[in-house]
Amino acid sequence: MQQGSIHLVAAQPATSTNTDGHSVADMLVASCLAAVAQGDTSAYFDLGVAYSTGSHGVDCDLIEAHKWFNLAAVAGHEEAGLCRHDVAEEMTAREIAEAQRRAREWLRASDRRAA
Repeated sequence: MQQGSIHLVAAQPATSTNTDGHSVADMLVASCLAAVAQGDTSAYFDLGVAYSTGSHGVDCDLIEAHKWFNLAAVAGHEEAGLCRHDVAEEMTAREIAEAQRRAREWLRASDRRAA
């Protein structure tokens, strides 16, 4: 499994769009997921960073950040578990449960796509 780092787009408001009318946030997610499909699981971590800081065109969303850090940790990213813990300290138990549910759902869907 290849690990590397993708280049996140410059920080822009979440409502920014490119010339094709796609939001910067949508482009970031698509770029990261394409990197994951190529074996770069650190792209999960990059999404966690973007969502936890509200940068790179996405709104701050701790549930999504926790989900992506969780997926990165499962994939073996060394820093992801620590970041997931830091984010969890700012979340309610209900929000953490939702983030975990979304991560499980993502893994199930990924397994179906791979089959």
